[in-house]
Amino acid sequence: MGLVTTPVPSVVPFSGTFRPSRGPGSGRPATWPLPLARLAPAGRSGALVYCLTALDDSGRIRDRSLLAALGWAPGTPVEVCEREGLIVVARGPAGVFRVTGQGFVVLPAAVRHWCGLRPGDRVLVVADPGAGWMVVHPPAALEAMVSAVHTAVWGGEPR
Repeated sequence: MGLVTTPVPSVVPFSGTFRPSRGPGSGRPATWPLPLARLAPAGRSGALVYCLTALDDSGRIRDRSLLAALGWAPGTPVEVCEREGLIVVARGPAGVFRVTGQGFVVLPAAVRHWCGLRPGDRVLVVADPGAGWMVVHPPAALEAMVSAVHTAVWGGEPR
């Protein structure tokens, strides 16, 4: 068998008024336009870096790619605090904490406790290399954000 070289027609979004290709009683169903998902408006600047990662038993953020994006080397002083259920980690000369010798950020036990984080919990971490900070979004904060979006989209809980 040889390769099929017939091009596949592209899908073009429907614009205009739908008119069935076959009328009632023709024995054939009407042709409907393909359903297309609505895309969010473009506007992402690309300035932020995202990572979904897990915490280990010591409170370390396992993914080090964000630290590389931030330019934080082992020994970099950082400030860690909780703000409205989120954990903010910022580079600062007055920082009590430091990036470990292995290149990890460790979230202090008190902050993990305030945010209800346990070993193995997956968190969304967002870094802004230009500003020199990252924000850790615990599962409870993610659930609240997603619920708010679902409420806005569906006017209530998802169906």
